[in-house]
Amino acid sequence: MVGSSSPDAKLWPYFQDGLRRIDYVLTYNVQMPQSTHKQSSKSCLCCRFKREPKIPPAHEDPELAAQEQRLDYHADDQRLRREEFEENLREMGLEMEKEEGTKLPGVGFLKIHAPWDVLCREAEFMKLKMPTTKVYCLESYQKVNMFLQKVTAPLQPKVGENQTENEKHLSYPFSREKQHLFDLSDRNSFFDSKTRSSIVSMSPLRKLFCLPSQGRFKTQLHSLCISAMLYEWMLNWCSRMYLILVLSLQILYEQWASYSIFYKYQPIGLVRKYFGEKVGLYFAWLGVYTQMLIPAAIVGVIVFLYGCATVDNNIPSMEVCDERNNITMCPMCDRACSYWKLVTACGTARASHLFDNAATVFFAIFMALWATMFMEHWKRRQMRLNYVWDMTSFEDGEAENVKLTCRDRMPAYMTIITMMIFVTLAIVFGVVLYRVSIMTALHMSSTPTFRTNIRATVKTTAAIINLIIIIIMDEVYGAIARWLTIMEVPKTDKSFEERLIFKTFILKFANAFTPIVYLAFFRGRIIGRPGKYLYVMGSYRMEECAHAGCLMELCIQLCITMLGKQLIQNNLFEIGVPKLKKMLRQRKIDKNHQEELNRTLHRHEKDHFLGPFVGLNPEYMEMIIQFGMVTLFVASFPLAPLFALLNNVIEIRLDAKKFVTELRRPIAVRAKDIGIWYTLLRGISKVAVIVNAFVISFTSDFIPRLVYQHMYSPDGTLHGFVNHTLSYFNVSHFQPGTEPMVPMHLGYKVDVCRYKDYRDPPWSDTPYEFSREFWAILAARLAFVIVFQNVVMLMSDFVDWLIPDIPKDISIQIHKERNLVVELFMKQERGKKYRNTVRDPSPQPLRSNYQYHAVSSLGTK
Repeated sequence: MVGSSSPDAKLWPYFQDGLRRIDYVLTYNVQMPQSTHKQSSKSCLCCRFKREPKIPPAHEDPELAAQEQRLDYHADDQRLRREEFEENLREMGLEMEKEEGTKLPGVGFLKIHAPWDVLCREAEFMKLKMPTTKVYCLESYQKVNMFLQKVTAPLQPKVGENQTENEKHLSYPFSREKQHLFDLSDRNSFFDSKTRSSIVSMSPLRKLFCLPSQGRFKTQLHSLCISAMLYEWMLNWCSRMYLILVLSLQILYEQWASYSIFYKYQPIGLVRKYFGEKVGLYFAWLGVYTQMLIPAAIVGVIVFLYGCATVDNNIPSMEVCDERNNITMCPMCDRACSYWKLVTACGTARASHLFDNAATVFFAIFMALWATMFMEHWKRRQMRLNYVWDMTSFEDGEAENVKLTCRDRMPAYMTIITMMIFVTLAIVFGVVLYRVSIMTALHMSSTPTFRTNIRATVKTTAAIINLIIIIIMDEVYGAIARWLTIMEVPKTDKSFEERLIFKTFILKFANAFTPIVYLAFFRGRIIGRPGKYLYVMGSYRMEECAHAGCLMELCIQLCITMLGKQLIQNNLFEIGVPKLKKMLRQRKIDKNHQEELNRTLHRHEKDHFLGPFVGLNPEYMEMIIQFGMVTLFVASFPLAPLFALLNNVIEIRLDAKKFVTELRRPIAVRAKDIGIWYTLLRGISKVAVIVNAFVISFTSDFIPRLVYQHMYSPDGTLHGFVNHTLSYFNVSHFQPGTEPMVPMHLGYKVDVCRYKDYRDPPWSDTPYEFSREFWAILAARLAFVIVFQNVVMLMSDFVDWLIPDIPKDISIQIHKERNLVVELFMKQERGKKYRNTVRDPSPQPLRSNYQYHAVSSLGTK
């Protein structure tokens, strides 16, 4: 079989003649009459299907006959539309062969072959850059590259692409008039598998679906259940033509889609060759993001360990845990709750110090600079990939039609904003009512020994409820965003994709972060004071934070949401749902014949049972939400980068395994960047600076400690800080019906209780009004937000300016390629001039000069 020019058509992806290669496969449903269900047909499209009138038997039920007649009419209508569609494909120059019901009942396959003339025509129209015969040496830092290659050798996958190449083929947009510039010695391998499928899908098929006179074909893609996928996954390694393709898939499975090599780099070049530039860029971006998480995770762990090491020396925690202070706190709810000792909050105070310490500010500044470094590193990596993949001059033909106007945005966006406000507020309000009501109920029914764990129980269960709601609403919001985008009727695929991404991002981002924003900035700030609390729905008192603040509850919410989304929504769903769908598809086939089919089915027939490729938007979306978790509230949860790193190490191999074994091979789509996702990342990194400034200033006790230490402390330390943060309340000022039912719960009568706030005492001239300390701390908080935001953003912009977007060696090589293109055309022109001179020795100065200048302008264009 090796070297055979006509492989067996039953084993290899060729037409029945064994010569024409299958470049694309369309599948569709086939509804055949009852009498012909067991028949199979396998013919070329030159033999048109002829319909014969069916005469129903005399004894047949009239209603059943009418139903069958309607089904036959529907099947005939679909068949006629398919035949018209196929006729248009043939007019485009494509060659086709059809299989219906050979081994899979009710499934038809339309195999498409693109002849050489069609490939050349569409490649020229798409401006595909193909390698020329010109080879040049790469000028790079060879000593540095060789050193890095030796150091990272154990981390490199064994794919045969790790050696640094010193030579490169000069690439130029393909032109039929300039075919002499390209190496066409082997036309079968000049356009590789990825390029051939991309040419067929992105040019003839797209033109056909977008013809104004063929408007009904826009819905034909759905009505005929056509799923356009290229199937060239081979099981044997004996074909000379497909040896590279098969080896690529096998290497991807062993060196990319395996969990045992999680510590190695990804074979991005091979991923791009098999799946296309768009998929290759996603995995390259995911790899860069995961690598950049390593230093962030290390610093986050150091900050956490610093909190653990200093918790025993933290003066505020020691004062809370000191029983000699004998501080009596006011009830946390009306009637059911009684007075309590501050010492019972010792555990919460110590735990809060793990995340709320002096290193928190440093870590927030570090993460802001880290986000900028990550974006700059990715831009440089992306530019290097564009050069290696010959995408530096690629321009999307749809870009000019993608810009969104305010008139386009307004209807759907206003609908989104209105719906988001009502739904998210309703969800947050419902969880708040749950916490308030459950806490009151547990205080009324629990024993005194269990009441110390009530707050932790309510916090944890509320966070789990929030997680479940987020997972459910993510699916709902995704469907709503798609529906709204369809209602806008975008003009191009790129416009549709960007509108869909933006709407989905807004909804899912708000869904994930609204509960977190409430805990960080609203909870405990609109509760009122003892004797004058604020109530919702008549009798429910607004919930307040623990003595150590809401930072610990914010940390719990972030931890459960982040881990829950990663373990349940991302990993479990990505593993379980595809396998379940595959199992359901296989159950439609008789189990007795399943093993036989596995032995006799062709590769494209087996791939019919794989899951369809739905795009990269879900993969990007989960990583963007994770990036928000890592950067937005990192001041309250320094372990977030570590959890993200552990998840992404698994996520890379999980996605790789899904692409290689669970999904049909996607159409190779060219792209030079990650599109709108980069804009969203930039926006999140900018917003993260402001959010962390407010978290440090208003959610944590960093500013109150700083103000007390420098303005009110008698010895310049934090001794007395806890007492400074507590105000006094006379229990005789409780509103009727709100005082504790068991006032002697502590064993003695309470006349004055304490609560966390900066208010004047009841014996002052302005009882319960905000004190001077409150306004001083508020001014310090606002000043810190302004200073922190401007300083960190200035540092980020400086880093952005300091690091060039294009690596120096890549910039040199791009400039060199432009000069080589001019040199190549001048050489070709001199050759033409010499041949013309030999044929016609008469001088033609004007013509030669004109040709010289025309070619020069073309080369430098």
